[in-house]
Amino acid sequence: MPNQKDNAERYISIARACLKAINDSASNNGSREQKIQAVYEAIDHAFQEEFAEYRQSVAVMATVLERIGSGELDVDAASSLARKTLDQQPASVHKAVIH
Repeated sequence: MPNQKDNAERYISIARACLKAINDSASNNGSREQKIQAVYEAIDHAFQEEFAEYRQSVAVMATVLERIGSGELDVDAASSLARKTLDQQPASVHKAVIH
């Protein structure tokens, strides 16, 4: 079961970034399109920031899976490498749901 507190913190962080962008754009003299674009960019940046840890973990795990899949390791070495990789990942990565 995902930790609801972690999820709430993610949503709050993204919502704050959105609200800041909206507030900043309201005081900006740019065109409506520029203001909308600034909000979109703030949302994208907030999501990228929140999920950077996951992307990094996925990249590490993909590398490990490629090594295991190469057939160069025996079953015990492959199992050990997989366990070590999982143990090194942040606790938040072990949760099934990230939203």
